[in-house]
Amino acid sequence: MVGERRVSRTAVLGTVAAILGGILCVRLWFLQVLDAPGLEERVREVRTRTVKLTPERGRIFDLEGRIVADNERVLTVTIDRQVVARPLARQQMWNRLSGALGLSLEQLEERYKSKRYDQLQPAPLREDIDESLAVFLRERSEDYPGVDVREHWRREYPYAPVASHVVGFLGAIRESELEYYRNLGYDPDARVGQFGVEQTYESVLRGTPGYVKYEVDSRGRILRQLERREPIPGNDVQLSIDLDMQQFTEQALQTEIRARRRTEAPTVLAFGEPDPRYPEAVFYKAPAGSSVVMNHETGEVLAMASYPNFDNRWFNAGISSEKFQQLFPRTDDPDLSILVNRAISGRYNLGSTFKPFVAFAALNTGQLPGGTSYLLLDEGTYKLQSIPEERCQLNVKCIFKNANCGNGAPCKYGRVNVVDSLAVSSDVFFYKIGEQIFTERGNRPVLEEQVRLFGFGSPTEIDLPYEFTGTIPSRLLKERLAESGAIAREEGEGYYVGDNVQFAIGQGLLSATPLQLAVAYGTLANGGKVVRPRVVRAIWTPGTPDGKSGAVDLRAGTILRDFTAPQVIRDIGLREDVRDPIVRGLTRVINGPGKRYDFYHATTGEKLFRSYPKATLPIAGKTGTAQGAGNLPWNDSSAFAAFSKDPAKPYTASTFIEKAGFGSRAAAPVVKCVFTALAGKIRVGKALPSDPLDVNSFEVAQPQYLPNPLCLVGTGSSVRD
Repeated sequence: MVGERRVSRTAVLGTVAAILGGILCVRLWFLQVLDAPGLEERVREVRTRTVKLTPERGRIFDLEGRIVADNERVLTVTIDRQVVARPLARQQMWNRLSGALGLSLEQLEERYKSKRYDQLQPAPLREDIDESLAVFLRERSEDYPGVDVREHWRREYPYAPVASHVVGFLGAIRESELEYYRNLGYDPDARVGQFGVEQTYESVLRGTPGYVKYEVDSRGRILRQLERREPIPGNDVQLSIDLDMQQFTEQALQTEIRARRRTEAPTVLAFGEPDPRYPEAVFYKAPAGSSVVMNHETGEVLAMASYPNFDNRWFNAGISSEKFQQLFPRTDDPDLSILVNRAISGRYNLGSTFKPFVAFAALNTGQLPGGTSYLLLDEGTYKLQSIPEERCQLNVKCIFKNANCGNGAPCKYGRVNVVDSLAVSSDVFFYKIGEQIFTERGNRPVLEEQVRLFGFGSPTEIDLPYEFTGTIPSRLLKERLAESGAIAREEGEGYYVGDNVQFAIGQGLLSATPLQLAVAYGTLANGGKVVRPRVVRAIWTPGTPDGKSGAVDLRAGTILRDFTAPQVIRDIGLREDVRDPIVRGLTRVINGPGKRYDFYHATTGEKLFRSYPKATLPIAGKTGTAQGAGNLPWNDSSAFAAFSKDPAKPYTASTFIEKAGFGSRAAAPVVKCVFTALAGKIRVGKALPSDPLDVNSFEVAQPQYLPNPLCLVGTGSSVRD
């Protein structure tokens, strides 16, 4: 019995051993026969090291070829992580490298362990070393095994801070974008375009990385080069921006903002006396603003200014994260936001600059009987005709007023037609349009449909990131705002005649960007074509040859893609009988005459533009004042837009300055300076390369002011709009 058990156990053990031996034989056969190529490949991988070669990023230059984004060759010391994987080996290497690199042992260890860098790639220990140190390390490779010197490129912005919002900057890949860029073949520690043209044209500017493959020994020492593929530089990008005009526009904007901060807002009155609830003297805050200059035939943007501005060199200055947070603090206060291009991201009421498009809606749909022959008696107030009197007695707002004429009473203009109403900015005339185009057409969104033709409420499709699409007052918008808590729930229950009345004077829930305003005015100027705006004129082949100092030779390069042909989004079919009265009204805003009723009312821009060279570059435009919080005068924002009537200089310009008062006082002077410069009646200085960045400074950008600010001055200006 015992013998049988022993035989049984022996049989079981023999069977198990046979099975295990069989499995082992099968595995050996698999490895030696079927998986032999894979094993050989893994062995080769262990014995080779691949070093990526970073391509030179494409340059960005302005309309004349002046380089606004360039590259500087940078040498970086790296260490192979496998060589110093053990703490003792790492300590010994840090002891040898510390003196050569001028870094402490703690700094070297921090670099090695930093999660900011790809753990599968050599760790960068120090950037921007000089050639002599690179030669020293390379000649002593036996003393520094695993240490290498790699060549990279650092972005340079020679004219910073001019055009920083347009050009943009490079930054580390955000955590949310890591997977996207990894799929495109980027290293996790790569720097990519994070703003402006640098971001929009990242794929164009980046180029194609190359690599060098080395054979190495067990200690990681290079034995020989096996393969090399050179990187392909990125394409160059030419802007439509004229750097001289860009600098001038920024200077005019910032000079005017400084002037408004030194200006007292009107005193708030109560029963003819200063209201004791408010200070008697309040200066305008004027925290921010923007300005756009655009060719309305082609859509090319000649200048785009936004304030506060920033110096994009801070993003590769090697400053600490603490200092960066001091320079660019996170804030919920829109007045303090720096990294915002307000020309395309600003969300603004347009005030009376919106009235030409309301006039278009009325004329285009036949809402104004007789067109320009229709006259309305403007006595300073307008009472809604569609609201029963009993409802008006129940706290329903039925009476709307013109802006005050400086005597505390609303302006009265007498009998006005559409041309007069634009010239003197009669709110009453547009209140009536706002009511009747709504109530007489079955409460349909006729006004909304008409102004959308000009691009309001839609992206302009400019080739820059973070564009705000704007909002058009509607039932759907009110419902959405009520659901989000932005307005009261009962307010979102319907779209009312009062909403349309506010809409008709550019207030209420209407919002748009200065660029949208420029595109819309450009549509009036060019006869009805809504043109897509662009800041990039062309893409050039890599390495466009250098020309004069700080510029490329545009005659020697090759264009890959040309964007100069206009891209028309739509042609609204602007009839001449509709366009003509609008243009005549906007021309009178600039040149006068005004309207005489109880006394002479100058147009809203007449006094400011008396010194403007009309015969050189005739323009048509409109002022606007967007009411701010509490209807307090120091919270009102200033807007102005105008276009040239000279076909040889087809330019449109718009400016918006936040919390700066009347449109004729703040925004209009900036546009006046721009058109004076375009007319050649004022010297526009050449843009000069910037001074070296002072890394000890805490200014995000050096201020830019006009050397001669006289173009901002008029002989006086209206207290309206």
